[in-house]
Amino acid sequence: MIKRKKAVTGQMGFWERNRKSGGYLLKKRAMDISYKIIRAALLFGMCFLILQPILMKISVSFMEEQDLYNAMVISIPEHFTTENYRLSAQFMDYGKSLINTLAISLSIAILQITVCTLVGYGFARFEFPLKKFWFACVIMVIIIPPQTISTSLHLHFRYFDVFGLSELIRGETINLRGSILPYYLMSAGCMGLKNGLYIFMIRQFFRNIPKELEEAAYVDGCGTLKTFISIMLPDAKPILTSCFLFSFVWQWTDGFYSKMFLGNIKLLSTQLAVIADRMDAWMVNTMKIPGGASVGYTNCIVSTGTLMVIVPLLILYLFAQKGFVESLSSSGIKM
Repeated sequence: MIKRKKAVTGQMGFWERNRKSGGYLLKKRAMDISYKIIRAALLFGMCFLILQPILMKISVSFMEEQDLYNAMVISIPEHFTTENYRLSAQFMDYGKSLINTLAISLSIAILQITVCTLVGYGFARFEFPLKKFWFACVIMVIIIPPQTISTSLHLHFRYFDVFGLSELIRGETINLRGSILPYYLMSAGCMGLKNGLYIFMIRQFFRNIPKELEEAAYVDGCGTLKTFISIMLPDAKPILTSCFLFSFVWQWTDGFYSKMFLGNIKLLSTQLAVIADRMDAWMVNTMKIPGGASVGYTNCIVSTGTLMVIVPLLILYLFAQKGFVESLSSSGIKM
């Protein structure tokens, strides 16, 4: 009888079914369509707000200087040029800066995720003295801005010494400023850029993995280290992927630690910060323009340089998009 009623209902037209339902079917259909339209409009608006500045930078990067002051030119260049990219690459020493940034960001990201994984797993699974105190310190690393300890970091690495041994042997402390070694030491000690956040995320992930998995491994004869490497790490791929990408991207665009510790190394973030000054100097010394570059053209070169900095990140995201989205959704469910 039920199948027969469904068959009869399927043969009826929409309006006939709507009439028999007292108008409910039409109201439901209208609500569904309205919901989809509103959702599409909101998504389009949010995407436009995010993409519009990038699209404008792309448009401006291909404009000649005269187009910047032409009221008739809004988004499409009238005089198309790629000279802006050549100048930006020249002012930033793009090739060398790109290689240095890639090497440092990759090595720092690997180091940070390695130590943060060990620390996060320790907080999630082991009991040790002052555990809550040390985790409170991790939270403080997340909350306190690094600018508040910049003076201490400067003095510590400017007059670096371990238990006074250097001053005892050499008669003076070691100046580590201007080298990458202090940043590696900080990252290895979980005091690098956003390390506290990675520890917190990894700890939350491991806490939600059933302890029965580890207990079964212990019963089978696995030790603590083998259990961690063979059982826990494969399950932690989603959160490790997320943290690695976050670390790589934040290090790529970092300006605070890069200026403090890596001032003698050409990086994209530090080179982008001085591109306007080099543009003015080039205009005065090479082009013989006394007033330097105009404000509009300087902003055009800065926008072009910004695009050249973020393009490698966009390419990375295109290749890692699937794993990144899956890692975020998986870690979000388990957290």
